[in-house]
Amino acid sequence: MRALVSVSDKTGLVEFVSGLQSLGWEIIATGGTQRLLEDNGVKTIGISDVTGFPEICDGRVKTLHPKVHGGLLARRDLESHLEALRENGIEFIDMVCVNLYPFRQTIAKEGVEMAEAIENIDIGGPSMLRSAAKNYKDVTVVCDPADYAQILAEIKAEGNTKVETRLQLSAKAYTHTAQYDACIATYMRKQAGLAEKLFLEFDIQQSLRYGENPHQSAKFYRDNSTTHFSLAYAEQLNGKELSYNNIQDANAALNIVREFEEPFCVALKHMNPCGAAIGKDALEAWTRAYEADTKSIFGGIVALNREVTAEVALGMKPIFLEIVMAPSFTDEALEILCAKKNLRVLKVDMTRTDELQNQYISVNGGLLVQHLDTTTKEVVADMCVTEAKPTEQLLTDMNFGWRIVKHVKSNAIAVVKDGATLGVGAGQMNRVGSAEIALKQAQAAGHTEGLVLASDGFLPFDDTVAFAAEYGVTAIVQPGGSVRDEDSIKKANELGITMLFTGMRHFKH
Repeated sequence: MRALVSVSDKTGLVEFVSGLQSLGWEIIATGGTQRLLEDNGVKTIGISDVTGFPEICDGRVKTLHPKVHGGLLARRDLESHLEALRENGIEFIDMVCVNLYPFRQTIAKEGVEMAEAIENIDIGGPSMLRSAAKNYKDVTVVCDPADYAQILAEIKAEGNTKVETRLQLSAKAYTHTAQYDACIATYMRKQAGLAEKLFLEFDIQQSLRYGENPHQSAKFYRDNSTTHFSLAYAEQLNGKELSYNNIQDANAALNIVREFEEPFCVALKHMNPCGAAIGKDALEAWTRAYEADTKSIFGGIVALNREVTAEVALGMKPIFLEIVMAPSFTDEALEILCAKKNLRVLKVDMTRTDELQNQYISVNGGLLVQHLDTTTKEVVADMCVTEAKPTEQLLTDMNFGWRIVKHVKSNAIAVVKDGATLGVGAGQMNRVGSAEIALKQAQAAGHTEGLVLASDGFLPFDDTVAFAAEYGVTAIVQPGGSVRDEDSIKKANELGITMLFTGMRHFKH
């Protein structure tokens, strides 16, 4: 049995090839791979000794030869193929162990030149992988060091790999070359000025019981790089499998949590916050978020950006919740929460980074792609457009409200005070309707003065300002940008309301 080895990623290679050799395999190797193996005492056959032809063009041409691809592609069950090999002095190659030049890593480097990128386009490697993968019934193809142990174990036990394993490895090889070619195609089209094509790589995470409704099927996929504040990479510590709607809601909650560095808790229903608050610690943040709307939280999702302690868990215990998420949980908290067998408890990496993430939204026959809205302006006094100027306390609350309303479905209004939501109006067809919902909710809870109102979009008329004043609103923060901004400013001045324009919109459909 013979294996051809030519890899860029040499992780675990020496041990793997040594294992093959100890099981009686001959090893054919190229270039740097051969040098590494020989330096570690593994005897190899040089590729030129197989082809009878030297490596040429600075190594660009070394494996593109009939004695390589004939040895890989010949079917062992066809006499005509066997005769062709005998006539041309070609021996079988029973395994290819190849991973490809680091093209993706090369173009990721800052300031990389196109000439360097092109030299990292592998030609022989994909060709060998595809040849071996096509002939998987007779040839083992290896492109992932994670498979080395299983392959050695099967050869040791069976004398060769199982045909079922070879089929799986074949599929992995074609996936590997497809991803590689997609990366090259994206880069080269950009260099050539051709229209962009979007190639996506997502791995199946789980099949879901159903989709948004029971008659819809659904699956959950994740991208191929670990992402912070991501449900796809969360660790589930308790509870039933997540549903489609669980995932949507939990993702919305994590996007809100991302806004805050101070201890913070949000309770969420149907992708809208129903209660949110900051506190001196997790317990106070949870308590204030719960008290902001004790009714809507029923059957909701809770996310905190601090460790959940036993005290916090005890506060949650009497309430029916679907999901609790946090960066960590004490052992005592887990014991309390996990006593509720259906409660989904998720540990989420909440490391804060400035990385850009794409957001993908499917539409009939197409796909919308945009950068995730992770930038939020700080609300500062210089943004004031009214005669009444903001106090430090008002600025603090306007910043809090601005970060909350950003994540409410439009037309969105959030009414806040002292770092907690008092009322949230979402999803209405006009902004006054949302304001009415939020302000009446605040009033019903006994809050009638010193309130801050945050709006995700501009106020095109002065009616929202007038209505807000009736319910005790002292300050308004909004993007501004309406052709009738002056009407709202004038009304705010008449009523003694402080109003700030951020100049940045966070409209969320």
